[in-house]
Amino acid sequence: MNLLSPPTGQLEIEVVFDLVCPWCFLGIRRLRRALGRRPDIRAELRWRPFLLNPDIGHGGVQRQDYLLRKFGGEERARRLQATIVELGRAEGIAFRFDQLRRVPPSVDAHRLVRFAAAHGTAEIMVDLLFEAHFTEGADLGDHLVLTRLAVVAGLEREAVWRFLASGLEAEAVHAENLRAHRLGINGVPCFVMSSQHSTAGGHAIAGAQEPEVLERLMDVALSEAAEF
Repeated sequence: MNLLSPPTGQLEIEVVFDLVCPWCFLGIRRLRRALGRRPDIRAELRWRPFLLNPDIGHGGVQRQDYLLRKFGGEERARRLQATIVELGRAEGIAFRFDQLRRVPPSVDAHRLVRFAAAHGTAEIMVDLLFEAHFTEGADLGDHLVLTRLAVVAGLEREAVWRFLASGLEAEAVHAENLRAHRLGINGVPCFVMSSQHSTAGGHAIAGAQEPEVLERLMDVALSEAAEF
């Protein structure tokens, strides 16, 4: 393949994710690796919020209590986390579950991604939020933390602070979460790929899939464009 040739295929990829989901962090890293292996594809990523814990209120919940309810025991949770740590290492992610004290509500973090998208910095915002939460134990429900990360992403501090305080986009986040469930998406990450020229709709795949699997789905979506 001529790496200097322009991309020959264009895809729209809807990334349905939650910022407090380690599998989403892992899956998005693998998606980026898959795209990096395919210079023949130009992809536009659209970030679609999903709420794994829609009932968690302001302030979050103690992580140990959350793990007990979700996994039924600390030992099972430890085994799962050890698996994620090992998989993350291969993707350059240094998961530090020991740094997490609380599970925060993720609505405000998703709102911030939408704000960043309006300013052309959604992808870097998503990366910063995942990194801060899972490698530093940052509380994504804390407006001070979110504002600090937004500034790192190049956004204006006062504008971000006013936006977070306003509650704007909260209804949109909840609407997107409802939309995902109505489409039959009950777990994340989920990637929905479609060609810009296809009328057949998108092709969805759930889970933190290996890059090779994601590449095959890209080719399926692109083949429909060729048929068009």
